[in-house]
Amino acid sequence: MHPNLPGLPGAVHYPPLYPALLTPLFGLLPVNGAAIAAKVLNALLGAAAAGMIAWQATRADLLGLPEKLRRWIPAALVFAAAVAMPVLATQTVLFAEPLFAVLLALAVIATDRQMSPWLVGAAGALALLTRSIGIAVVAGVVCFMLVRRVPPPVRALLPVVLPPAIAAVAWGLWVATHRSQIDPELALGYGTYFAHISQAGLSAIARNVPDMSRPLEGLVFGWIGVRWAYVVLSLLALGIGLYGLALLTRRSAIGFSLIFYFLILAVWPHPPDRFLWAVLPWLALAWAAGLLELVRSRPRLRVPAALLGCLVVGGYLHYEVRGFSGRWWDAQARAISANFAELLPVVANLPANAVVATDDEALVWLYTRRQAVPLYLESFHGSEVVRPTPGEHRAYLERMGVTHILLASATSPSAIELRGLIGAYPQWLAGLYRWSDGRWLFVVNRGP
Repeated sequence: MHPNLPGLPGAVHYPPLYPALLTPLFGLLPVNGAAIAAKVLNALLGAAAAGMIAWQATRADLLGLPEKLRRWIPAALVFAAAVAMPVLATQTVLFAEPLFAVLLALAVIATDRQMSPWLVGAAGALALLTRSIGIAVVAGVVCFMLVRRVPPPVRALLPVVLPPAIAAVAWGLWVATHRSQIDPELALGYGTYFAHISQAGLSAIARNVPDMSRPLEGLVFGWIGVRWAYVVLSLLALGIGLYGLALLTRRSAIGFSLIFYFLILAVWPHPPDRFLWAVLPWLALAWAAGLLELVRSRPRLRVPAALLGCLVVGGYLHYEVRGFSGRWWDAQARAISANFAELLPVVANLPANAVVATDDEALVWLYTRRQAVPLYLESFHGSEVVRPTPGEHRAYLERMGVTHILLASATSPSAIELRGLIGAYPQWLAGLYRWSDGRWLFVVNRGP
């Protein structure tokens, strides 16, 4: 359920496993204590995933290394990727990525080591119930088993496919039953994932495919100020990564899983950044596999490949040193906390039946128990992002029974839409409280 929204509509946007994991923490502990416990849990899950990946990369020799190097290079690569600033940031804001990373690693290990097919299927089902993109894990496992020709194929594939199919049907029935409870204006943030695809179609492909490697390039080449050098090095690194991914399709189920993962990201009408951090250790292994294979099989390329490897390692270390010195891993969370620490005491003094339109509406409800809905609205029309007209925006706010509007930042996209509302209906809102930097709490005047 969405307890912050009026009417308590059923949750149909995010799969249920990670919220179910957090529910006991927030049900038994004070909010601040539950948040700390959840961050510790995410850190433990992230460490477990990294350990599982490093163990599998070593035991299965995913990089094709000599015995004396096999013991430490995979572990060093996985550790470096696991402590990347963006990866740590996903843990501090309580995203589901750490749990998904553990389940992905379990599915890959169970497949690669030919463990029980039911274990593979269970891990795939749980990954799907953690993040919908977990369907890529199931597809990747099946393709790897078919390519490897695990006998007998039908009997082996049935327990792999059946648990995810049951999970998908059960979750699909829940979504189909409750999707009508979500206001159409909230389709992108609270509705089903089909809303994104139905609005954007396949328009995201032209933007996402060239943009897919951008977040990774920023990790290692962000220090390069010369544009042409940045582009050339990025293209070379991308080629090595794709080569390494092709190699992994023959060595592990993660190869095909990543291919299906990227195919989904190609059509998803949002930047790929966050989705890449959940699989960053695997991507690091894929890139290293491609580089090492070039060094081993192409003697003429050994020196330039080694130089490129040094640039990647040096650039990444430069990025990490700056990140740790600036505490980048929780910069966003600290900024949000500092902002709302000033706003929430005023919101908490509103009447118990108040409905507040604001950014970070779930956070407002969690700390004040005042029902809260999104203030900012957007939709897609093909590749174009569409904002509502003032009339459409007001109609939505009135349908939701909004009594107050909280402008948490004067420079946010919400401020643009709010200015349009005020310009169209100057008597509809009245200032109730003003903070510094143009933050406001408005009360809604019933009437024209």
